[in-house]
Amino acid sequence: MKKAQKTVFTCQDCGYTTPKWMGKCPDCGQWHSMVEGKPKAASSGVKAPFDLSGPGSRPVPIDSVDGIVEERLTTGIMELDRVLGGGLVAGSMVLIGGDPGIGKSTLMLQVMQSLAYTGLKVLYVSGEESVRQIKLRSQRTGSPSPNLFVYSEIVLEQILDVLDQEKPQAVVLDSVQTLYSQDLTSAPGSVSQVREVTFKLAMHAKKTGIPTFLVGHVTKDGAIAGPRLLEHMVDTVLYFEGERNHIYRVLRAVKNRFGSTNEIGVFEMAEHGLMEVSNPSAVFLSERPEHASGSAVTASLEGSRPILLEIQALASTSSFASPRRTVLGLDSNKVALLVAVLEKKVGMPLMDQDVFMNVAGGVRVTEPAVDLAMVGAVASSFLDRPVPRDTVLMGEVGLTGEIRGVGQMETRIKEAAKMGFEQCLAPASSLRNLRPPSGVKVVGVKSVSQALEHLF
Repeated sequence: MKKAQKTVFTCQDCGYTTPKWMGKCPDCGQWHSMVEGKPKAASSGVKAPFDLSGPGSRPVPIDSVDGIVEERLTTGIMELDRVLGGGLVAGSMVLIGGDPGIGKSTLMLQVMQSLAYTGLKVLYVSGEESVRQIKLRSQRTGSPSPNLFVYSEIVLEQILDVLDQEKPQAVVLDSVQTLYSQDLTSAPGSVSQVREVTFKLAMHAKKTGIPTFLVGHVTKDGAIAGPRLLEHMVDTVLYFEGERNHIYRVLRAVKNRFGSTNEIGVFEMAEHGLMEVSNPSAVFLSERPEHASGSAVTASLEGSRPILLEIQALASTSSFASPRRTVLGLDSNKVALLVAVLEKKVGMPLMDQDVFMNVAGGVRVTEPAVDLAMVGAVASSFLDRPVPRDTVLMGEVGLTGEIRGVGQMETRIKEAAKMGFEQCLAPASSLRNLRPPSGVKVVGVKSVSQALEHLF
């Protein structure tokens, strides 16, 4: 009698395996994430398909390692190059994720077209679209280049054969959840398939030196779908953020082995694709209302780039027993904390007030330096008195109502001066040895009460 083949159940979020089905994964706590599949066959001792042996395969003294920095490959899209740390590194793998329809495929196609225009041979592999669909999209974003090759395939082994034959100088694979390896029997998008596909592609990129972009879907929580191991296997992880109803998109790095994770790139979704926004401050403040209460401007620092943002607040009498705290683009816990500071330290009665807060333009910001602007916007709305239009607010607010210092104050103030602001409220502790540009008056404040007295 033939013995029944064993199966295992694997969690699609964390990769936990068990011989029995479970409604809730005991490792990560996710419900209904266990999927049935066949166990991976034991290793037969065959040599791995990729041989990365060479210099560095044996332990060597660190001072004998060649420290020459390789020249990066610039994509021609400055906002992307900024986030990558100056361009693409040979053999690197970049994972880019974002909500459906946010513009991931459009950005990748524009990157490949930009590289193709410089004379490089590039390949765009899609497991979701046919080559005709890619052609139609390329005509919308620009005139197609003969150096851009397109390929529609989902079988990993065939894709690797094409890469070895064509030898492109840059590759995009859209998306990792649609690819599958014939060595495994599980369905595309499963934990084992995503892990196997990513590993083989990463090893191929390291072996050949081809910079590779990998597009990934995201879950409803905003994280890239698949095991968390996926982000550890790649060199750079980028998230393409933004509200679908807004025209602006933000490209943010959450992991980068070759650069900073604090830089952001700003794009505008236009009729002919994504357009770079070289001066985000002017864009985000272009529709700022005049003489309106509940609006305050702050200077947020994203990496080396200062950006002026408008923080909006609305405080209105609540009709519920528990007032609402509705927040977009800010940390809801921080909003609740700052409202409590206004109640306790300033005596502002907000217990019966609904508080709504928003960052104009659909941007998300979590930097502590925007705390004072958040406090100023809430107080302005509650008192129905506008913040002076030529004033920028910067500073971290503590639980005792003190204003704490923030870094790179001079850089922030220079950006405010460039945009025509004449006054800046900043922490008194950050004004030591400060040399503000001419035309800007910097006022040092030590507490929330002092700041509100100066504003109103």
